[in-house]
Amino acid sequence: MSKIEYKGKEIKIVFNLNVMQAIQDEYGTIEKWGSLTDEKAGEVNIKALVFGLTEMINEAIDIDNDENGKNEPFLSKKKVARIVSEVGIEVFLEAMTEIIVESTKDESGKNA
Repeated sequence: MSKIEYKGKEIKIVFNLNVMQAIQDEYGTIEKWGSLTDEKAGEVNIKALVFGLTEMINEAIDIDNDENGKNEPFLSKKKVARIVSEVGIEVFLEAMTEIIVESTKDESGKNA
């Protein structure tokens, strides 16, 4: 889980199987989505970025609701886009890249 500061509140993002499934459903593969959101590959596809971040943020909200008995509403894509606009695309790209790398590290030796 990663956190972004927005108007004095922490916005959490999660990259797990639920998020990966949503991305695959929308873009076919995680790799294709990743190429669309990679600033090093050229212009970032904003629609793909906002879609992925919305899924990551809403998954974090859902987990927090489940674990802490909360009932926080999910954020719309428009709300996420406003947050990204205010905080900065670079901040979210960095946090998103960090959490994806951490979430997808090879853990093959974990149970050895």
